[in-house]
Parts: sequence; C-alpha cells; structure tokens
Amino acid sequence: MDPIVIVVIVVVLLGAVAFIALRRGADRTLPPEKRERELPAGREAAKKVEVREKPAVEAKPARERPAERAAEPTPPPRTAPVEAPERPAGPSKEEVRELQKGLKSTRGGFIARLAKIFGKQKEIDPALLEEIEEVLITADIGVRTTEKILSRLRERLERNELGDADRVWEAIREEALAILGGSRGGVTIDRSPTVLLVVGVNGVGKTTTIGKLASRLQSEGKKAILGAGDTFRAAAVLQLEVWGRRVGCSVVKGKERADPASVIFDAVKKATDGGADVVIADTAGRLHTKTPLMEELKKAHRTVEKALGRPADEVLLVLDATNGQNAIQQAAMFKEALPITGIVLTKLDGTAKGGVILGIVDEQGIPVRYIGIGERVEDLREFDAASFVAALFAKPDDESMAA
Repeated sequence: MDPIVIVVIVVVLLGAVAFIALRRGADRTLPPEKRERELPAGREAAKKVEVREKPAVEAKPARERPAERAAEPTPPPRTAPVEAPERPAGPSKEEVRELQKGLKSTRGGFIARLAKIFGKQKEIDPALLEEIEEVLITADIGVRTTEKILSRLRERLERNELGDADRVWEAIREEALAILGGSRGGVTIDRSPTVLLVVGVNGVGKTTTIGKLASRLQSEGKKAILGAGDTFRAAAVLQLEVWGRRVGCSVVKGKERADPASVIFDAVKKATDGGADVVIADTAGRLHTKTPLMEELKKAHRTVEKALGRPADEVLLVLDATNGQNAIQQAAMFKEALPITGIVLTKLDGTAKGGVILGIVDEQGIPVRYIGIGERVEDLREFDAASFVAALFAKPDDESMAA
C-alpha cells in the first residue's frame, strides 16, 4: 500500500477517536433532562442510574404525599363523640332513695297514714275518698288543693278508672305530679351578671340557702358575689362573710343600719365591673306582716333594675316547710309585693308537713327551684318534680309500716 494512503488512514482514525472522547466529556456536563433529549439511546440507562443513585429522593414524596392524604377520607378519631343515651323517662333509683331519706319525716306522717288507709280497706268507694281527704288536709296540703285532688279522684272513680287501692294510690301520685310538673329546678346563669334577689322572713334559712347556692355555683365554675343586704341584722352579715370565706367569693357589705338598697347596688356594680357571673343578694327578713319591710324590698328590687338596666333575673322566696299553712300565707303576701319567680323550700327533712309544697305551687302558681333536705351543702337540691313525687309517694313496705 502507498505510504501516503496509510498515513491518511491513521490520521482519520486518530481524529475520530479524539472526536468521540471530546463528545463524551461534553455530555457529562449536560443536565440530565438535556442529556436525555440529546442522547435518546441512553435515556433508559440514565433512568436506571438515577433510581439506583437516589432512592431516598423518590421514596420521600411517596411517603408524605400531603395532597393525596388530604383527599383521602379521614378515619374517625379514637375518641369520636357518640350520641349520649337518652335520659330515662323516670327518676333514677338513687335519686329516689336519697330524697326518701330527706323526706323521712313527711313519709312517716301523712304518707304512712295514706298507706294504712289502703292497707285496711280493699273496696274502693266514696268513704275511702273521705278518709283520704282528711289525711291530705291535716298534712297542710291546704283545703283548696285537697279539694282539687279529691274532685279529680271522684271523676275517675265514676268512670270506673280506679279499680283497686293500688290504682287510687297511683292516681294520687299522678295528680301531685300534675300540680308540681310545671316547676323548673335550679336557676339559669345566662347573663353577666345574673342577679338573684333572695327574700323571706327571719328564721327560714335564707342566709344559709344563699351560702349553699353560692357554693354550688362556684363549684360549677361560676364567679359569684354576695350582697349583704340584710343590714338590720348584724349576725346575717357575719354569717354571709363566713360563707364567703368558705366558698371563696367576695361579700359586699355596708355599715350597720346602712340602706340595704345601696349595698345591693354596690354589689351589682362590682359584679359588672369585675366580670362576675352572678350576684346573690340577701335582704332583710323582718316579719312579712310589717309594711315597711315590703316597701324596703320593693325599693331593693327597683335598685337592682337601676344598677343592672333590667329587673333581677330571679326573685327567690325562701320558705320553711315546718311552718305548714303559714308558709302558704307568706308566699301570698310576698307575691303581692314582688314578682316572685321561684320558691326555695327548706327544712323538709325535719317536718311531717312536706305536703305543703303542693299547696304553695297550686295556690300561688310559683315554681319550686330548690329544696333543702339536710344540713350539708349538697342537701340543697335542684327541684325535680318526677323524683320528688316518686320519693314522697313511694308506698312504704310492710316492715316500715310495722315499725
């Protein structure tokens, strides 16, 4: 071969080798996207290399994927709210038992006498109703309320609805529940401050009721302020201060013989400025037959409206169950002077006259808010008509009757 041809071939081969080497070096400096576009033949190989070299980069998005997770239905939390079971239609056995203990004296009085009437007479006739009438009247239920109950029983007897003693007993319970059923127990604290004006004669347990009520509200997370509006009885102010320290709430008081209305005004203003939830205002409790007392209470009520911009949210009348018929008279006189919104009936645990609650509600049309069945704070109970009637009219068993 001609030496010149050999030289040309060698030069061409060397140039080709050099060109390929330069081309590969340039490709390495290109970004992966461009290199894939310009090197279609090596695209699949490049993908395999990236997967092998960067497994974590691919795995992380697949693990987090926030957008995809948001689109998926969220499983219910472990503590998802479940519909609360409906409250039983009747009172619980525990409620009835506790009330029976508190109403022991009353149950040992006219309830025991009713049970004896039904125990000795099986035949249902008008004579039985006469005996029932006597028991109800002597139990301080009141003549008017007794006649109302007996009239309904006679109507049902004429319709042959009272076939036996048990049915008559049940009918009495139904009539009692019809009288008391409109009562709503407790007070509603839905304004700031809610003002409760508490009235009643001396000796009914008014100041003690205020202290127990303050304790109940404080335990429910309400900030309470007490107004010592009974400025004519130094012991009432001191007693209220003791309760204030005991339950941890402020007591607003004035000087001895100060104007009660001014003390109540200051208590309402303090509650308004301090963001308190409720004001419980005590008032003087001289005999309800004294006209100056009623005028003083009217002034206190007007003062609340002046300080609050609206009337008192509740005017609670405290009555002593041991007073029997006198408690009904007190309710009538206080109702003439003030817009009484609720009754607190105290000392039910110490009297056989607990039936007076029927007469008060029936004759005055005032609902019962609380009842007192003992000395403990928790013995001031929100009134529940169904529980009360179930406890009061539960038939005594043979053992208790024998005793």
